[in-house]
Amino acid sequence: MKGNAILAIDQGTTNTKAVLVDQQGDVIAGASCSPGIYYPQPAWVEQDAIEIWRTVQTAIEKCLQGQDPAHLSAIAVTNQRETVMLWDRHTGVPLGPCIIWQCHRTAPFCEELKTRGLETLLRERTGLTIDPMFSASKMRWLLEHVENGYQRADTGELCLGTVDSWIVWNLTGGARHACDFTNASRTQLLNLHKQCWDPELSDLFGIPLAALPEIYPSSGVVGETVSIGKLPAGIPIASLIGDSHAALYGHAGFQPGAVKATYGTGSSLMTPTTSPVLSQRGLSTTIAWGRQSVTYALEGNIYNTGATVQWLGQILGMNDPISGVEELASQENESKGVYLVPAFAGLGAPHWNEAARGLITGLTRGTTAAHLARATIESIAYQVRDVFDVMAEEAGAPLQVLLADGGASRNNRLMQFQADILNRPVIRNLSTDVSALGAAYLAGLAIGMWHTELEIQNLTRSTERFEPGLSTAERERLYSGWQAAVRRATVDTRSAEKPF
Repeated sequence: MKGNAILAIDQGTTNTKAVLVDQQGDVIAGASCSPGIYYPQPAWVEQDAIEIWRTVQTAIEKCLQGQDPAHLSAIAVTNQRETVMLWDRHTGVPLGPCIIWQCHRTAPFCEELKTRGLETLLRERTGLTIDPMFSASKMRWLLEHVENGYQRADTGELCLGTVDSWIVWNLTGGARHACDFTNASRTQLLNLHKQCWDPELSDLFGIPLAALPEIYPSSGVVGETVSIGKLPAGIPIASLIGDSHAALYGHAGFQPGAVKATYGTGSSLMTPTTSPVLSQRGLSTTIAWGRQSVTYALEGNIYNTGATVQWLGQILGMNDPISGVEELASQENESKGVYLVPAFAGLGAPHWNEAARGLITGLTRGTTAAHLARATIESIAYQVRDVFDVMAEEAGAPLQVLLADGGASRNNRLMQFQADILNRPVIRNLSTDVSALGAAYLAGLAIGMWHTELEIQNLTRSTERFEPGLSTAERERLYSGWQAAVRRATVDTRSAEKPF
């Protein structure tokens, strides 16, 4: 080990971070840079792969300002998941947009798969339902929109990858096309049981195996850096892991019964399981992380949580949408029967209805902007309960406490309401870098900075606890109102029923 600090790169949808983590698990330096998000058509969401890489470089440069590069032991990478890009293997030049996880341009193809009766096969093989969020249909779209895309990919001329693979490609100067088990498990091309790319699924989606990255454990050396600005050559890249999985690891949620919720642009609930649990009620089965062996997980993905707050603040003309909505919501102690269902691009887990559309219900002449702001924040907690209730039934271990992280978890009113509506304590991690820490822990295990998960579990973490305080009758009255609002927002695709 050359040094005593790990550089963790956390590339998210709205922010790219680089943080230095020492052997005590403390963040000793950090910096961030934000990539743009582009909406070329309704339901299409893109980023620019070159711009993403530039934000990574900028964050690293700022983070290492004034630091001695000799202190670097390893690099860890955690990233937004399901997002994909296509580039030329020889030049490293992207050949299309970076299609991010929120994009629904492949919805017609996904409907075609459902019509062909393939949902059971895909769920059993990959643990995932058919939905435009997952990577494979996006990869297909990219190949279809490049001249001779399939043929060039099949001969190895092109690379298809998730964000971790793009970062590794650039960090190693094109020497490695690699991803880890967690990111691979979100593509809908990984055989969950054999833990490898599935040739039959590759054919089904039209994705040549030659274009896909090599799969590595989440903890282990993938390659070494080339010299990039202040980042020296020869630093081992010792961890790759999707951001939601990294957050669970950052909470030290290693055992079944631990469950975390990451409150970001969207939200993810995840709990580890001892074996693949194929959900019957809309959750995803995924790989939590891979070390010497693979740990599985149940997950529920929610499309719009923090993004909903951003949306409301913007349409109200607020200069700072997030803090503005939070301040407005603080003017009321309840939403007075108002519910907002943020199905702007359909509903994710556990509903998985892409035709659902957002609505606001319960308005009266006495409704104020503050009531609507309160309903917006409460919609996050209700969606988390939708997933949590299913997870509690299917996880095979009691879920006694919710571990919370992410930007929206800074909101005390949200955390208290979350505890109230779940009737479970919520433990908020006060670090803003939980995913980066989880990736750093895995890198540290790979290079011997730490030797066991017990050592990581014993590292100091600053947390706050919120206890539930609502009566059973009041809690279920509020939640019943939410469920009624969701039913009104939901389209029954079998009968083509329109939402009210």
